[in-house]
Amino acid sequence: MIKPGRPQRVLGSLLALALAGAVLLVPRLAEAGPTAGCGRTPTLTNGTHSIQSGGQNRSYILSIPGNYSNAHPYRLIFGLHWLNGTANDVATGGADGSVWAFYGQKQLSNNSTIFIAPQGIDNGWANTNGRDITLVDDLLKLVEGDLCVETSQVFAMGWSYGGAMSYALACARPAVFRAVVVYSGANLSGCNGGTQPVAYFGIHGIHDSVLNISNGRSLRDTFVRDNGCTAQSPREPSQGSLSHITTAYSGCRSGYPVQWAAFDGDHTPSPVDGSTATSGSRTWTSAEVNTFLAQFTSSPPASSSPSTSPSPSSSPSSSPSPTSSPPISPSPSGSVPAGACTAAYRTVNAWPGGFQGEVTVSTGTAPITGWSVQWTLSGGQTITQVWSATPSASGSTITMRNVSYNGSLGANTSTTFGFLADGSPSTPSLTCAGS
Repeated sequence: MIKPGRPQRVLGSLLALALAGAVLLVPRLAEAGPTAGCGRTPTLTNGTHSIQSGGQNRSYILSIPGNYSNAHPYRLIFGLHWLNGTANDVATGGADGSVWAFYGQKQLSNNSTIFIAPQGIDNGWANTNGRDITLVDDLLKLVEGDLCVETSQVFAMGWSYGGAMSYALACARPAVFRAVVVYSGANLSGCNGGTQPVAYFGIHGIHDSVLNISNGRSLRDTFVRDNGCTAQSPREPSQGSLSHITTAYSGCRSGYPVQWAAFDGDHTPSPVDGSTATSGSRTWTSAEVNTFLAQFTSSPPASSSPSTSPSPSSSPSSSPSPTSSPPISPSPSGSVPAGACTAAYRTVNAWPGGFQGEVTVSTGTAPITGWSVQWTLSGGQTITQVWSATPSASGSTITMRNVSYNGSLGANTSTTFGFLADGSPSTPSLTCAGS
């Protein structure tokens, strides 16, 4: 990570290196499906490896699931390091440890994902003459030829300079990358293309002293446009609130969502709500990114017509497993009385001994200024983590109340909160009370 007290020097270095970026290469077009590595005995192993790319000796770290099977196509995530960071920092989680490896996604992947951390030249991603795009192309060819990868499940993510590189990949390889996540990024590695839809999640601090949040908004708006989303100015938290607000854009083409999370903080990928500290083990970004990626369980649809996405809402979430399931409790039918609310539950993910749930709170024909949702836990269930709601318990009865930024809802709008729990998922009967 960038050390405190050096923002201006780092910014100058980033912008200077950005000037070295050049033309990128033509995208590789790929059809969704398993790769040539499916069914063969792999030769690639975990650890640090070298690869010849563009006439240079480059390196990368590969992480293969412990229960790898060549009969099962896996997700593939590229984790890009920041300026003066390293592939090892990304692959190990650095000072934050394994909980933060690959920006927290390795621990949450539940052995569903192959991870790659490439090493940038001079610990950056200047992408001169497209050399770093070429490196990713070469790594894809190598890994897909040896391991079983689902080509509709290839993602990239990175912070700062790594975010810039993730953006460059979205621009240059829209037929390859299903979605990218950009933490505190800017256009530093170039954008050759940038006209085709790619699912996009941008995360940025409102008082980023290294790369101003206007940079992140600009990157986001590229894909708001390309994905056919309805243009808007998403709500962002006020300075001093120590909170974050996540907005899911409406109107986007089916299969190409855009999500934006602004937080009250500086230049970091691991902000913590309610604190000025940063922590890979306590940040909300791991959970939200994991849930964002979990929705991509198949190829994007052929149709590019706008979807009927819900209204923007604050929706952080987390999951140890990337597979999504349909709602257990569907949204209520019929109209909602004025001043009232309803709540609908779905199980986002489930794994042995635990699950992730999400609740959508919806209003009727009149706004509300606060809400609470209540239900009874089934036997063996224990809630272990909650986001975007304040929990309380009385025996097995759980009550979730709004937090400061999602209590006031307009007429016919909605917001979501989520939780992790031990036990087996069930179908709760929810009651919602508005005020």
